[in-house]
Amino acid sequence: MDCLSFLAEQKINEALRKGTLTPERLKGKPLKFEDDSFVPAELKMAYKILKNSGYLPPEVTERREVKQLEDLIEHSEDEHERLRQMKKLQILLMKVDARRGFRSRITEQDEYYRQVVEHITTHKGGKKDG
Repeated sequence: MDCLSFLAEQKINEALRKGTLTPERLKGKPLKFEDDSFVPAELKMAYKILKNSGYLPPEVTERREVKQLEDLIEHSEDEHERLRQMKKLQILLMKVDARRGFRSRITEQDEYYRQVVEHITTHKGGKKDG
């Protein structure tokens, strides 16, 4: 038994004695498995510790912000609000591109981006204007 296993075993036994860790409390509840298959093996423990402490990498935070802005744009009825959110999205994508050192895929496909913006601005509630 290595040192870490020994220490872990001691902590578990101590918690059981104090009553802070009761197996009955966890009995019958499903375990939560997280997909970390994309994380290199040598970084899994570090990522797990950071996640458990509440830290999110900037890329994850930015991805969430992009998704929120896209949802706001899609569901907004007000053209001015939609345009404002589209400008925010454009600025956020520029920040992402600057951090990475290369352009994000959506801005690389300018024609596709233009069509998406056109589709979003010309559709309200699923009906085409005009």
